[in-house]
Amino acid sequence: MSAPYSIQDCRVLVIDDEPHIGTVLVQLFELEGIKAIASTEPKGIAKLLDKDWAGMVISDVNMPQLDGISLMQQIHQQDPDLPVVLLTGVGDIAMAVHALKQGAYDFLEKPFNNEHILDVVKRALEKRALTLENRQLKKELESQSLPGPRILGHSVGINRMRHILEQVIDTPADVLIEGETGTGKELVARYLHDHSRRNQANFVAINCGAIPENLIESELFGAEAGAFTGVDKLRIGKFEYANGGTLFLDEIESTPLSLQVKLLRVLEDRKVVRLGANKAIDLDIRVIAATKVDLKKLCDTGKFRQDLLYRLNLVTVPIPALRERREDVPLLFLHFARVASARYHKALIALNAQHNALLTAYDWPGNVRELRNLAERYVLLGAEAAFAGSLGNTPRLHSSMSLLQRVDFFERVLIEEALSHNKGSIKLTMEQLELPRKTLYDKMRKYDLDRKQYLTAED
Repeated sequence: MSAPYSIQDCRVLVIDDEPHIGTVLVQLFELEGIKAIASTEPKGIAKLLDKDWAGMVISDVNMPQLDGISLMQQIHQQDPDLPVVLLTGVGDIAMAVHALKQGAYDFLEKPFNNEHILDVVKRALEKRALTLENRQLKKELESQSLPGPRILGHSVGINRMRHILEQVIDTPADVLIEGETGTGKELVARYLHDHSRRNQANFVAINCGAIPENLIESELFGAEAGAFTGVDKLRIGKFEYANGGTLFLDEIESTPLSLQVKLLRVLEDRKVVRLGANKAIDLDIRVIAATKVDLKKLCDTGKFRQDLLYRLNLVTVPIPALRERREDVPLLFLHFARVASARYHKALIALNAQHNALLTAYDWPGNVRELRNLAERYVLLGAEAAFAGSLGNTPRLHSSMSLLQRVDFFERVLIEEALSHNKGSIKLTMEQLELPRKTLYDKMRKYDLDRKQYLTAED
């Protein structure tokens, strides 16, 4: 039968040499909101199923081209954890036992009971989702065990940023990082350097806004002895010192206009000439610039060169503000608290639900830097002292709220946290909150929560 979507788009693949069986099953699953597709040709199917396919297979056992058990073995060579349910029109206990030993998820007889096969399929899909989630968590743990800085979080903005970084991590392309104060621009720059092939060379950071205008040129380009008053010996500039590695130019918007044209020349030629010298020094270098303002607006006002902006923003990496990634706040707080606990030799006490709700509700004008500061105070002074007055400007929780409003506020936050933690899985959220399905759906409607916004890309 023809299908409106590919195998990679569906959740259940039905393989049976009798076309009407596939048609009936696809219709049954689609009535339950489960995407399905059917095929009468088992040969070559296994090669179409990649290791991260978020689905399962239902196959007839007795087929002329390729029997169901052989097909299952081919599929399991690709991915031994992919659930395969076998169907047979001939009841045979010995065959069923053999199939289960070979790795079949279940073995069903024709004619099948609709409710029973739906239950089997739903359980198999939940198992598959859990398998893929565990694989992803394992990958994250492995990546986070590597030396160097880590980028924590699972929000949409952070996942998008992480994807951009992985695409360019080993390319020579210059990068422009955009983010508010305190979002972690230098951490992202160090992540790019430490996880790239340049990590054995120097990472050199310079704050363009912290160096006097009369010194920044020699700081960047270096100077020969006697190049100007006060320079009595050779000075190696930041560009030269970072050769082979990475130069991080923080607050690039603060660079004087008089220097911007010279900076552009170095970036284009990949050569630097020390002040007072004539010989150019070749550079093998990646330049990462960072800004907390909109450089395009500065260009419009004549305070930043447009040609320099276009040279810097070959790859732009936006860092989301903490208020735009609230679901990451508990994870970040726990990380900073653990670091502080080890540094100050203080026991780490878990936060209660109220404090967790406050963390998620607050707007964090100081971003990650403010959160880290709070986590350290929490470890040093305890929850009451740390939280007293610290989060008083939250727009979502006020002392004027009634008891009922406060209860609703905390209930919504806890449901949001559970949905985010469980990546939109209603079943896992029900279990975590110990709520019946109908009650959870009622509360989600009450607070206008949609599970789709918590689904991962695999869903």
